[in-house]
Amino acid sequence: MVPLARLTSGEQGFVGQLDGGHRLVSRLAALGFTPGAQVRVTRNYGVGPIIVSVRGAQIALGRGEAGRIKVHLTEAEAAED
Repeated sequence: MVPLARLTSGEQGFVGQLDGGHRLVSRLAALGFTPGAQVRVTRNYGVGPIIVSVRGAQIALGRGEAGRIKVHLTEAEAAED
């Protein structure tokens, strides 16, 4: 698993684990970041917020938040690494 913050624009994967305290995990789960949910990075320029698509919604996450979401890369993404 890799942190969501490491994915580049266009990469996608599935949520595997949320790291953090109860409040952060609850907030992320309420936004749709639950284990098994597919996520796609729409925009990651290396600075500023990361824009991701999850469960049909576009969400802006800070880098700290995105670093606490661990994802499994899809087969095509994993083969390229």
